[in-house]
Amino acid sequence: MEAYSELLLWAGEHGVVLNGIEPHRIPGRGIGIVATRALEPGEKLLHVPSAMLRTMDTVPKRISRRLPKKTKIHGLLAADLALNPHPGKYGKWNAVVPSRADIWDSLPLTWDPRLQELLPRAALDLLRKQEAKFAVDWAAAEEAFPATSDTPALSRDDYLYAWLLVNSRTFYHETARSLKLPPDDRMVLQPVADLFNHADAGCAVLFSAASFVFMADRAYAPGDEVFICYGNHGNDMLLAEYGFVLASNRWDEVCLDDVMLPALTARQRAHLDNRGFLGNYMLDAATVCYRTQVALRLMCVPLREWQRFVDGADDGGKGDDDAAQAKADRLLAFLLGKYRETIEKTIDTLGSLQAGQPSQRELLCRRWRQIQTLIDTTITRLES
Repeated sequence: MEAYSELLLWAGEHGVVLNGIEPHRIPGRGIGIVATRALEPGEKLLHVPSAMLRTMDTVPKRISRRLPKKTKIHGLLAADLALNPHPGKYGKWNAVVPSRADIWDSLPLTWDPRLQELLPRAALDLLRKQEAKFAVDWAAAEEAFPATSDTPALSRDDYLYAWLLVNSRTFYHETARSLKLPPDDRMVLQPVADLFNHADAGCAVLFSAASFVFMADRAYAPGDEVFICYGNHGNDMLLAEYGFVLASNRWDEVCLDDVMLPALTARQRAHLDNRGFLGNYMLDAATVCYRTQVALRLMCVPLREWQRFVDGADDGGKGDDDAAQAKADRLLAFLLGKYRETIEKTIDTLGSLQAGQPSQRELLCRRWRQIQTLIDTTITRLES
């Protein structure tokens, strides 16, 4: 923990204030923030002055001027980290970020393609978007920083490592300049705050032109881990973007497209597409989303009746609607049963696959078992 002690000393010298919290090694989960005393709801736990943030404005001109003007903050910060691995101002901070080995092990963007293909649909879709974003940023950085007589070219692995650090450790922040950018690019890096781990509920995070402030969301006993919430994210998003899943996540959901879309005829797909209901069928622990209900109804009732359902019109009486809903529930239970078979085959495949690292395969299996539990719970509810 010596590096973390030096970080806190350095941070304190630059105006970062910790109140009743400190970094601590969490068994099996790396470093987190824990309470050092009893904390009260609403108590200010961490203050980070804006002068300590790494932003688009702190990227040295010798780096930013060589990149295209349209380069996003993500790409700028990644270039800064990759080309300034141990700058004097940020040396103590850089010493505590996850290692390259940690990043390569946990984040799916670096995994063996054979493992990537076994990600759940929602996670895989996010991964493909990540790949596209990285390709754009890397193309610009590769062209901007070629080899010279004095320096080697910026390597793809160095840039990818920095890019993933930025992707997984930044906070949302608004400035006069960043407000002109898309919301997903209004990002900053900040010391100490990036050591908080995520939970599905956590401390309030407030920012202003002067600082970031973190306030306790509830009472904490000494030794309790203190969390923040990155957002109302399901485990597929957390897996793709951050390389972990939560054991308990009230925001978790499952995409059913892999079982719903093949069950639709071409004509049914066309009807759904015309109405804006094709795909993105989601299921959480309590509900089946309305998009899914619309697709199920189309497979269960005459077209005219389905059109009335979509339009919200009276479809002939409560009894008729109950009968149609019962048909939709039976169909969904049948389709979920088929999806469960696919999940079991995927878990078996992961058990025999040698691609990637054991920890990566174990993480994927854990995610598929969570999905299996959601499916089983829903089948039981539908059948009862």
